[in-house]
Amino acid sequence: MLWTLWSCFTVFFSISIHGSQAQQTYVENRQLDCNKNYTTASGYTCNGAAASCLSYLTFRSQPPLYNTPSSIAALLNSNPNNITALNNFSSNSATIPADTVVVVPISNCSCSGEWYQHNANYVLKGTNETYFSVANNTYGGLTTCQAMISQNPYNFRNLSVGDDVTVPLRCACPTASQRAAGVRYLVTYLITWGDSYDYMSTLFDGVSVQSILDANELTASDIIFPFTPILIPVTTTPTRITVSVTPPPPPAPPVIPVSPPGGGGDGGGGSSGKWIFVGVGIGVGLLLIVSVSGVVVWCVRKRRIQRHRYGLPPGKHSPETGIIPPGSNSWSISAEGVRIAVGALTIYKFEELQKATGDFSEDNRVKGSVYQGVFGGDSAAVKIMKGDVSGEINILKQINHSNIIRLSGFCLHQGNTYLVYEFADNYSLSDWLHSTSKGAKYDTVLEWKQRVQIAHDIADALNYLHNFITPPYIHKNLKSSNVLLDAQMRAKITNFGLGRSVEDNDNENEDGGLQLTRHVVGTYGYMPPEYIENGLITPKMDVFALGVLISELLSGKEAATRSPEGEKDAAELRNSQLSEMIKEVVRGEDNVREKLGGFMDSRLRGEYPVELAYSMAEIASRCVAADLNDRPSVAEVFMALSKILSSSLDWDPSDELEDSRSLSLGR
Repeated sequence: MLWTLWSCFTVFFSISIHGSQAQQTYVENRQLDCNKNYTTASGYTCNGAAASCLSYLTFRSQPPLYNTPSSIAALLNSNPNNITALNNFSSNSATIPADTVVVVPISNCSCSGEWYQHNANYVLKGTNETYFSVANNTYGGLTTCQAMISQNPYNFRNLSVGDDVTVPLRCACPTASQRAAGVRYLVTYLITWGDSYDYMSTLFDGVSVQSILDANELTASDIIFPFTPILIPVTTTPTRITVSVTPPPPPAPPVIPVSPPGGGGDGGGGSSGKWIFVGVGIGVGLLLIVSVSGVVVWCVRKRRIQRHRYGLPPGKHSPETGIIPPGSNSWSISAEGVRIAVGALTIYKFEELQKATGDFSEDNRVKGSVYQGVFGGDSAAVKIMKGDVSGEINILKQINHSNIIRLSGFCLHQGNTYLVYEFADNYSLSDWLHSTSKGAKYDTVLEWKQRVQIAHDIADALNYLHNFITPPYIHKNLKSSNVLLDAQMRAKITNFGLGRSVEDNDNENEDGGLQLTRHVVGTYGYMPPEYIENGLITPKMDVFALGVLISELLSGKEAATRSPEGEKDAAELRNSQLSEMIKEVVRGEDNVREKLGGFMDSRLRGEYPVELAYSMAEIASRCVAADLNDRPSVAEVFMALSKILSSSLDWDPSDELEDSRSLSLGR
């Protein structure tokens, strides 16, 4: 009996000791659900050996606002001299490259009530800023909307430009057991793509994987998320973090299957849980690994450019028929275009195309002059085009991105150019959202996670075109019918016939990416006002179209409900555009849930996370701002959608059914 009692006491004592080593509970993705006051989102518990201590934060530089030691210090209420010295920067005004990990010393991490925190102050600068955006975008996840809501006098529905808000930054002091193990400081590290427990341990001297797991009450199989903080217990003063140019690659993005509503779950588990769980396109991973040198070159060019930058029927589908420039006398790709393309593409014989498409039979016609063909057992799309198409060929032959349709080859025959593309099995996005066909494919409705994934894929592709090729490229014809879906329902942009490269002009007026045209061509509802009215072409016109596409994904509505032809009432015509409807959803503070619910696609049957849906609506609204200077860059949109996607993949529809409280929207 005595032995039994002693054994039980020993077990209890061992458990207690192990539990005391655990510093805090990892926030997971709860910081994105502002409507729920999770304890872990409020802050790190005051359970340390001291009520206050020296602590460290990490912050990823954000040009042009927060990319010097002085500007970062002002944002985080730290000392610029300490930041400069610790990170070995040349001066307090030194320019820090984008996304560089900066270690920030915090001398007064202290208990405020039951939470450790370090307070900073932030003055709201824009009408679209909310507690959610400040916490997750401006501060990169170093605080949460829940903590800001609870510690500020301003109601989330009544925020105004000029409000000085308190920002409780997450920090912590070591527990007694951690002190006994030699831990001197806790570093609040912001997780990003590709991070794993093993990789994070290599960034700090003497830090083991197990100590990271213990400090955050995690196990090796637990999933960690981007844009969330994790505590790193260190035994020495942290120094400048040099991130490897080839960090461990993230896993392949999760496949969201095509299944009837109410189908199976997400799956997962196993060793993949050791990696950051995000739905990032394969192209982003490739860019992180092989495009660093290209990014450096482009960043030099981009800084100068940005000074004036503003800012199918059921059965089969493939790229739509190209648009022939009016008045064009050219009827094939140019000789120079052929010479360049030969090195990268397959040159098909016309007889091969005839055989593959059944002699271009009506049964194989997809739409217009596009046909399905089979080459060596693999399906492809064959598009017949007239005019000089060397521009489209030359841009597509140098693109290698999973969210952009791949051009495999071409053929010249009797004045026509035949382009051969990869085949997209699941039609266009327009067909899924707007088709009235009753085919089996359309009996399945796009679910919330699929819609967010598609929006993310489109932004991923545009971010690649705008920022990772030289010269950058404007699609100019982005719309739901030019977004194709493959067998895994991943989006691919197609139809580059109207595209423009953004040449870097080294002239005196430094116009850079600004271009003008008298020939305005496009689809009503997707074209921004500066293009319609003045023929102005900038990358922000793609951002406008992206905002419309996000609005389509949310609502299931078409970009415009009436044609401009014959319409005399300009106001009525403008209000028929989806770009105006989305603004009304996020405008004002009353009946927010009702307005959002009325806008959302009824086919979703209310099965979507309201908080995240509103966040997407806000992004879309910013993208379609009338003034192109008020629109975000595509990189900003991509980052915001990455956060929403990460949270959506962790979302369970049953959570929404249990939530009957009013919508807070993270403001």
